Amino acid sequence: MVLKSFVEVEPESHFPLENLPYGVFKPEPGSLPRPGVAIGEYVLDLSEIAFAGLFDGPLLSNSDCFNQPNLNKFVGLGRPAWKEARVTLQKLLSATEPTLRDNADLKQIALLPMEKVQMLLPVAIGDYTDFFASMHHAKNCGTLFRGPENPINLNWFHLPIAYHGRASSIVVSGTDIIRPRGQGHPTGNSAPYFGPSRKLDFELEMAAIVGPGNELGTTIDVNDAANHIFGLVLMNDWSARDIQAWEYVPLGPFLGKSFGTTISPWIVTLDALEPFACEAPKQNPSPLTYLVEKTSRNYDISLEVLIKPSGQADSCVVTRSNFNHLYWTITQQLAHHTINGCNLRPGDMFGTGTISGPEPESYGCLLELTWNGQKPLSLGETSRTFLEDGDEVTFFGYCQGNGYKVGFGRCSGKIVPSE
Repeated sequence: MVLKSFVEVEPESHFPLENLPYGVFKPEPGSLPRPGVAIGEYVLDLSEIAFAGLFDGPLLSNSDCFNQPNLNKFVGLGRPAWKEARVTLQKLLSATEPTLRDNADLKQIALLPMEKVQMLLPVAIGDYTDFFASMHHAKNCGTLFRGPENPINLNWFHLPIAYHGRASSIVVSGTDIIRPRGQGHPTGNSAPYFGPSRKLDFELEMAAIVGPGNELGTTIDVNDAANHIFGLVLMNDWSARDIQAWEYVPLGPFLGKSFGTTISPWIVTLDALEPFACEAPKQNPSPLTYLVEKTSRNYDISLEVLIKPSGQADSCVVTRSNFNHLYWTITQQLAHHTINGCNLRPGDMFGTGTISGPEPESYGCLLELTWNGQKPLSLGETSRTFLEDGDEVTFFGYCQGNGYKVGFGRCSGKIVPSE
């Protein structure tokens, strides 16, 4: 049965009472950042709810976690506090609860139209890791660059591959992305190319936000890893393929990735995603013991990418994929991240890697969709092999419930010329 809120929520809204994702916003340009949750077309200001004394449970009643400029303190409290907040907020926003519904003064200051607020990064991201967890993406990239005989390296089937990314260049949805400059492969005996990237790409990913971390030198058990993951966001791992191809041997991505990564502003909690859990792909060979899960789960999250070409009024859908295509689960990714004793901290983020499906229409980046520029992609009145200045890329993601959606909103960015 669909939950009913006193706040009007359209059936196609990503933010019904079943969701209640967390973000950070400013009501006005000059105001201080504060945490909020999304409900329909509104943002509920959690600092005002806390000030009114409405978080009255044992874990949150004396906490200042909602009087912070980010969500780090709240996500660090752990799952019992998250559940307490969710129960409190679902009750406060329900159609039958008068506490907030009938308090006109509190509603005026705490329930704000989403279109009028400025969304910010939801957490202060101390560290960022990007995994490579989709077998279809790994196979396609390997085929392109190494040939079809042995497209996936042997180690890929034994451990979740990842690299350490650049947290400082992670930006919230709606931020322009400046086309990066860098080196590319030389032609013949000439010097390497230097200038604006000629092969700028998007990568359809999602990212997990870490809750409670672990001490340096300790590990997190794979079967307890979900208690250390607060929730998920959409993520665009912008990639300069020409810069990446020239630099990545032997140490992996650097300047081809670190110029910008976009995430959606709303963190959808694992509790909200629980009804959409599904069985993860069978892993063959079976992973080592520390990666074996009692229950191996993904989530049924429909994903969509649109490109609005420069100068065109309309956007074109270029791919549709699903989170459930991931070979390595987010809990395996987190457990592997800590197996050497690496300490994770509240607000850390790790990306899934490009989420490609088995069919061409489900490939998660232009590198795959155009087969490294060999097959131009039709976009209405024009076509693309890679992104051009003025192009805008938008991701959407949602879970389809019975009469409602649990969604992530949008994750968008526009390419602007190199400075």
